[in-house]
Amino acid sequence: MQSFKPYLACAFLLCNASALAHPAIASHSAMDYLMDIVGEKGIGARVAGSAQEMQTAVYIEKQWLNQGLTPHIASFDIKNGKRSANVIVDIKGQSDKILIIGGHFDSTAPETGSLGAADNATSSAILLALSDKLRSQNLAITVRLIAFGAEEVGLLGSKAYVAQLSSQEIANIVGMINLDGAVGGDHLYIHSAHTEPYKCPASKQAYSSDASLRDAMLLQAHNSFEINPFSLHPEYPGYPQGEAGGWSDHAPFACAGLPVVDLEATNFSINGQEGYDGYSQSTHAALWDCFSEKGMTACNRDTEKKWGKIWHTEFDRLDQLLPLFGQRIETQMQQNIKLLSDFVGAYQVNSK
Repeated sequence: MQSFKPYLACAFLLCNASALAHPAIASHSAMDYLMDIVGEKGIGARVAGSAQEMQTAVYIEKQWLNQGLTPHIASFDIKNGKRSANVIVDIKGQSDKILIIGGHFDSTAPETGSLGAADNATSSAILLALSDKLRSQNLAITVRLIAFGAEEVGLLGSKAYVAQLSSQEIANIVGMINLDGAVGGDHLYIHSAHTEPYKCPASKQAYSSDASLRDAMLLQAHNSFEINPFSLHPEYPGYPQGEAGGWSDHAPFACAGLPVVDLEATNFSINGQEGYDGYSQSTHAALWDCFSEKGMTACNRDTEKKWGKIWHTEFDRLDQLLPLFGQRIETQMQQNIKLLSDFVGAYQVNSK
């Protein structure tokens, strides 16, 4: 991947005052980071290839620099002559073996009013808060945090990252944990890759549906919480229990033969617009024209317009999510941070 540095000066000029409002990193919580990105005076929508997406990449890099880390920005081409970028930082452990934790920072559907808060600014906030917790710990494994660009236009950031990995580098990676829409929905799920292989490029034929990383994280969740908020989604046609479609940045890593986890907040028990597929995030009445608790679906499937969706809709912004869900947003961010930090802290390199 090519260096993003020639674009930095321009990107910095685009940064507004709120995005750089906290020079003292110690004052930052996950909610602070989230407000910087999608709050009233934040960056806002971050369509792939836009100035706002580049501004967000620079913002993430700056926060990691403020934490005393050494991030780098790697750019790549996307459609129509535009460019996007990934922001990558390592937190060194005792072993050179690498656990990747990532999530995309671009957003989509601004025409609906979406600012991409749950999908996926919350994951950027989680990554930044997580690094602040991990950076001073004596970790057994090296953790690589990656904020991916251009996920919403075809997983381009994660595909670009995986494409440049050598076979030796892939062999050094123990797995990948993805955060996408990990906040906002009714339930917190831990997914593994689907047993039916994703559509992988011809050069990547080592597909893995290994669920060991998922199962280890679920065990950690049981140990970390008195009342465990994380679970596997129920089995439904097309989606075996606890398995995810290839809808996010975990998919290219599964195609490279790596165990993956996808952390997601949604509600697989809803019979949504296309069935039981997790694309209806909540039963909250405001997200439906009319919801039937008895049928766990729309009162009238022929006339329903909202379908319980947050992602890519007018509800995916803090001035909608916070009044509707209150403490849920911050609580779920903290639950993800605790699970990830506990899992990394307990990780043993020789564990299977």
